[in-house]
Amino acid sequence: MGTHVIKMPDIGEGIAEVELSQWHVKVGDLVVEDQLLADVMTDKAMVDIPSPVHGKVIALGGQPGEVMAVGSILISIEVEGAGNVKESAAPAPAAIKEAPVVTAPKVEAVVANKPVAAPRPAAVCQGPMVAREANERPLASPAVRKHALDLGIQLRLVRGSGPAGRVLHEDLDAYLAQGQSNASTVSNAYAQRNDEEQIPVIGMRRKIAQRMQDATQRAAHFSYVEEIDVTAVEELRAHLNEKYGATRGKLTLLPFLVRALVVALRDFPQINARYDDEAQVITRLGAVHVGIATQADIGLMVPVVRHAEARSLWDSAAEISRLATAARKGKASRDELTGSSITLTSLGALGGIVSTPVLNLPEVAIVGVNKIVERPMVIKGQIVIRKMMNLSSSFDHRVVDGMDAALFIQAVRGLLEQPATLFVE
Repeated sequence: MGTHVIKMPDIGEGIAEVELSQWHVKVGDLVVEDQLLADVMTDKAMVDIPSPVHGKVIALGGQPGEVMAVGSILISIEVEGAGNVKESAAPAPAAIKEAPVVTAPKVEAVVANKPVAAPRPAAVCQGPMVAREANERPLASPAVRKHALDLGIQLRLVRGSGPAGRVLHEDLDAYLAQGQSNASTVSNAYAQRNDEEQIPVIGMRRKIAQRMQDATQRAAHFSYVEEIDVTAVEELRAHLNEKYGATRGKLTLLPFLVRALVVALRDFPQINARYDDEAQVITRLGAVHVGIATQADIGLMVPVVRHAEARSLWDSAAEISRLATAARKGKASRDELTGSSITLTSLGALGGIVSTPVLNLPEVAIVGVNKIVERPMVIKGQIVIRKMMNLSSSFDHRVVDGMDAALFIQAVRGLLEQPATLFVE
């Protein structure tokens, strides 16, 4: 038998050290070639490290959250062959997932996980169960943990269908659908609790925290909120979906918002820009590369709709859908997650009335979309019901003057309230 030592790979971009985010194997595990061993995090990306060999894991080189130098020993695997030690860098990463960039704080809200106070009787647990030790902590995102807590489900009883057995929202639904009853939780609804759990801030969560803090410390944030009557654009969207939805695909509001940004930015080039505050250089872009803030189980990610200025509504819609799916599945490439010039963040049905999104540096503007509500409005002396929506947007005051920001959002408002102007050249 021999030992194959895998060293921390040089991921490029001049990076000298990386953070070990998560192990997918443990000492004693048998692994095969191309099996996922670990996730490591650079300043810009999370990288999956696969195994280049078949064998048995005999030693791990670090603990999750530890920062390791490029070239240091990552993992040792016992392999068939002569009894010598072979060394190699980890093979080319199986997938690269960009570290999440900061956007609306509400999207980033984290709810501490607190386990259910008392276990359910075994006879009631008829869902897709998995046997775990009582103190074993299954993999799950904070949102899934909160959902499980609200449903009264013990995560250790739920079989995870995600990577490395991660418990997903659909696993909770399946658990309930296959016979799980909430009846047994009623008696525990008002039970006194004294449990605590400490959650290390590592990996994606650490990068999110660092970028959020960096953005708020470096940029001079200011926000501007305006309400928009989206009745007309919603009527147009419904008409287009009825007429072309079966052949071209359904349109959401996002492609219209992207188009409005593209048209409005023609008159406000200082907003479609990046600011290098170290070099003191502002780069204004002719191309409009729109970042679409997307929530995934591994954290907030911002895939980029490139050259939005050259896309039709349906082209933008298809690209937004494709990128969002890739980001949520952790399959988006580095190129798909970098290079945005302005970011659009939408909280959907949870949009609230007002939000204060945080800039996605080095961009100088982020446009936040709040939810659509029907409200009585006075138009030409008559009270009518209209569909209203707020845009809550933030700008870097070092680059964008308040008047320019207000005029830009007013331009977006005008385009959406008179949607025919989105297509007039």
